[in-house]
Amino acid sequence: MEFEIRKNRGPGGGRNMARERAAYFLLMEQGYSTREAARIVGINLRTGKRWRNGWHSPPGGRKAVPPIYPVPGQVPAPVEELPPTPSRYLQEHDRIHIADRLREKASVRQIAAELGRSPSTISREIRRNRRPMPRGGFSYQPFHAHRRAERRRPRPKVGKIGQNPELRDFIQDHLAMRWSPEQICHALRARFPDRPEMHVTHETIYQALYVQGRGELRRELTRALRTGRARRRPHRQAHKRASRAIKDMVLISERPAEAADRAVPGHWEGDLIIGKDGRSAIGTLVERSTRYVMLVHLPVGHSAIATRNALATTVQTLPRHLWRSLTWDQGSEMAAHRAFTVATDIPVYFCDPASPWQRGSNENTNGLLRQYFPKGTDLAAHTPEDLTAVAAELNSRPRKTLGWETPAKRLTKLLATAS
Repeated sequence: MEFEIRKNRGPGGGRNMARERAAYFLLMEQGYSTREAARIVGINLRTGKRWRNGWHSPPGGRKAVPPIYPVPGQVPAPVEELPPTPSRYLQEHDRIHIADRLREKASVRQIAAELGRSPSTISREIRRNRRPMPRGGFSYQPFHAHRRAERRRPRPKVGKIGQNPELRDFIQDHLAMRWSPEQICHALRARFPDRPEMHVTHETIYQALYVQGRGELRRELTRALRTGRARRRPHRQAHKRASRAIKDMVLISERPAEAADRAVPGHWEGDLIIGKDGRSAIGTLVERSTRYVMLVHLPVGHSAIATRNALATTVQTLPRHLWRSLTWDQGSEMAAHRAFTVATDIPVYFCDPASPWQRGSNENTNGLLRQYFPKGTDLAAHTPEDLTAVAAELNSRPRKTLGWETPAKRLTKLLATAS
């Protein structure tokens, strides 16, 4: 199906185009857009729209042209048939072939190979468009299946969230509580195990928030997401950072193997989140096994001495057996790591340069904390009570990596076992 764009654009240049018109109709039936079908056939986009939508009041007193999609109940005008062409959608002749082969007891994989399709495409087509029989069982009827598929194709459609006010209210309430979409999805399945209409995936929630024109969730709720962005942004490479020379560093490669597999509790990851102009900071500590979070108040800056003293005070709030090691990046705030180890008997290990994934739990937690402590703000304004409240809220959230338990519950189990 190859056409050349007509050179004659003057009066009469668009006549005698029966073949192009028939090809254009066929491409539209196969799911091509108006613009793409017009490009393939070699006609102007405006001409294609007139063929599709009709021309009710043409100039010059010519007869009106009906649209290619007739009013229900009318018999469409016959169109010149062209040989079937490959399409991303199953066509009527494909469905007739499927029905014939099903009657011959052919397998789904055999039918897929004959049509040049994926077996999952054929399996999904049969499952979606089959009809229940009065005496039980199902029957695949190709013309009925084709009509159902054509009715489902028009876009846009109202999504699952937009159709269910109860589901929408549940999602919006928990987004306002700063739950992530994935946490909400698992909460829905736990709360409504026998109601599939209340089950959605986290991607469905993101689509309802981000896709323009859906209008299923309030747009301002994007500010409650971890990123706070009003639209999605592509992944970018992390900027490389130069290594800082810290005296007597012990690298992560020498850390005990028990810390790597998270089987033994008591191995922590730490870092700082920095405030406006680098003048204020909050220390963050995450236990690798339970993902329990502790926040370190740094009221007098984040120099090496101030960080050492604040960390030494914080670690005393938990039993000694829950402090086996601490892993940090190569930030200058940990230059006094040897003095910290002498005071607390907790060894400190340092990640390799530009390797934030070696402290993955801490990096993830810092991203969550930015909802409470946005970049470009003065972090010194937060009191120790504020930090305790934020840590308690994080520790009470269910976590996917913990089987949807909370870090607080996991830590309570450890303390109960130790006692």
